[in-house]
Amino acid sequence: MSQSSAEPLLTYFNELIPLKSEEKKLVSELFKPRLYRKRQYVLQEGDVCHHFNFVVSSCLRMYKVDEKGNTHIIQFASENWWMIDIGSFHHKKPSALNIDALENTTVLQISYEDLISLYINYPKFDKIFRVLIENSFVTLQNRLLQNISSTAEERYLSFLETYPHLSNRLPQTQIASFLGLTPEFLSKLKSKLLRSKS
Repeated sequence: MSQSSAEPLLTYFNELIPLKSEEKKLVSELFKPRLYRKRQYVLQEGDVCHHFNFVVSSCLRMYKVDEKGNTHIIQFASENWWMIDIGSFHHKKPSALNIDALENTTVLQISYEDLISLYINYPKFDKIFRVLIENSFVTLQNRLLQNISSTAEERYLSFLETYPHLSNRLPQTQIASFLGLTPEFLSKLKSKLLRSKS
């Protein structure tokens, strides 16, 4: 891959820790670009997660479908965000989750073997990915806390604050699933908030 194709990722890494020329070249070689069409699976339940995904353009979602056929969205990842089933990736176990593209989406992927090689040979990346995992863990803790202690209105307002770039891009059904609400309830909630502003 050319360095220009990897530019969004190089910019991302450089904002965390400046990279040397050799390290930039390595990133360009090890992260492979891939286009996923809208609704195409990046990972399907039962498969092992083989790649760490950096979203270059558009949006992925990670979700679980329960026995009743209800979809529970765990995470969205748009530009400059990461998406992975970390348990499946590191333990080589079948995933209980699905990841698919909500739009035609370009990602940069690194395999488990290449990532481990990167950690061993360039410890700077071990530190970068440790920070990524820590940030992700904090986000998940906050989301869990919010789900058990906040009202639906508080969760929706928090979503708008956290994902202002997604609120107008995603269908209401996707946002409702992420918030643990029905689309009908979310519609009523939005109407109530609009009325309170007028």
